[in-house]
Amino acid sequence: MPRIPFAELKAEFKRVLIKKGCDEATADLSAQLMTETSCDGVYSHGVNRFPRVVEYIEKGYIDLQAKPTKVEGMGAFERWDGKLGLGNVNAKLSMDRAVELAREFGIGCVALGNTNHWLRGGSYGWQAADAGCVGICWTNTQPNMPAWGAKDRRIGNNPYIMAIPRKEGHVVVNIAMAQFSYGQMEASAMRNEMMPVPGGYDEQGNISCDPKEIAKTWRVLPIGYWKGSSMSIVMDLIAAVLSGGRSTLKVGELGSDEYGLSQMFIAIDATRIAGEAFLASAVNEVLENIKGSERVDPNQPVLYPGEKEMNIRNANLANGIPVEDAVWAKIKSL
Repeated sequence: MPRIPFAELKAEFKRVLIKKGCDEATADLSAQLMTETSCDGVYSHGVNRFPRVVEYIEKGYIDLQAKPTKVEGMGAFERWDGKLGLGNVNAKLSMDRAVELAREFGIGCVALGNTNHWLRGGSYGWQAADAGCVGICWTNTQPNMPAWGAKDRRIGNNPYIMAIPRKEGHVVVNIAMAQFSYGQMEASAMRNEMMPVPGGYDEQGNISCDPKEIAKTWRVLPIGYWKGSSMSIVMDLIAAVLSGGRSTLKVGELGSDEYGLSQMFIAIDATRIAGEAFLASAVNEVLENIKGSERVDPNQPVLYPGEKEMNIRNANLANGIPVEDAVWAKIKSL
């Protein structure tokens, strides 16, 4: 498995996007976001997913010329239309706008409809935290998970992100409402690895840790069982209602591919509201207490949300980003 320097991987992403008709500035931003995602170790939503982004461009689901437009606003809340543009660029611009609103009102909220897969949702939590804000965002998806008690998939695994700014390293949680995202399971399947805990059902209806078997049924387990199922439903409804966009039901009616999504972006100016000194002391004291926990395994540290990604980022910046041979060959051929 080769390790690709950050600049080289970004250049490949950008090269392909421009070749497909993207303008240089948009291609550069999208490529930067995808490379950062890969650098942080979330390969499933970065380098591994890039060929599918290109496939969606070729199918016409992603309009490389589209720019998101404001539909209406009400104080600290705005509704935007993504025009089916590049999902990660639309999401970045939406969180930018939420931060701008937070600077004015203390809190800013952007509801984005008619957009595409945002790749790693955690990117926009990190983005808000970089601006000194608490960031909250989520997206709906195609129907890819059964509601609790059901067999057929009618709700989404709807990733949810929360971020708190911290000078020494932001606290960022990025979770799907499924035990594992499909991207995580796809990456494990590529490496012929089992999931560490059960993630869904196989074709015989048995709980399974095998990502290949779970992929055959689409019967993934929601986190917290009925709790994750309920969260998925409510998040989908809020995103669809506030953005005026599609619900998971309506996304599913478009076909088997995933596009035309609804997303939410919230920023709260934590630095101005709490003050830098209290914000830093409050967060650090909690994290120090957690890090002092008695460990189950002395060789396994207790990590706060976002710490693992920061550690992987530093290692990959120093040594290059690991890319599966088949994935790298595919990207180079695009």
